[in-house]
Amino acid sequence: MKNIPYSRTDAVEYALQWALSRNPAYYDFENIGGDCTNFISQCVFAGCKAMNYTADTGWYYNSLGDRAPAWTSVDYLYRFLVSNKGAGPYGSATDLRSAKIGDILQLATGNNFHHSCIITSFRNGSPLVCAHTFDVRNKPLYMYEFDQIRAVHIEGARTY
Repeated sequence: MKNIPYSRTDAVEYALQWALSRNPAYYDFENIGGDCTNFISQCVFAGCKAMNYTADTGWYYNSLGDRAPAWTSVDYLYRFLVSNKGAGPYGSATDLRSAKIGDILQLATGNNFHHSCIITSFRNGSPLVCAHTFDVRNKPLYMYEFDQIRAVHIEGARTY
């Protein structure tokens, strides 16, 4: 297995391009639970070009009926990224102050993490994010209402 870099530039460029529309290569989950994590997975894939095809616990998308839970689920994506030892992207939990462009933020109401977004820029030290479901492009994080936040620093990816 070979380590490959995560291109934060490619991930952010993808996010900015598709934040307010949908890439027709992917199913739009907007009306069946939300499209936020699907969109974030697309952004991360644009930055690493590597998937993990492990049944059930991997991270991949071929079609609506052939995808890993981590591609579209907030909690599964988090668990995959911070514990992945195989192919595909991997990262580590970090605090908001240490997060960089191209990193993932997940928001919770109460203890329910329900929304994923990607950092695309900073303004006065505060993250600007792109997300789907409630489509936003460079929205200031402080404009969201949430009780908890967690950040995932994408460290790189592995491929065969």
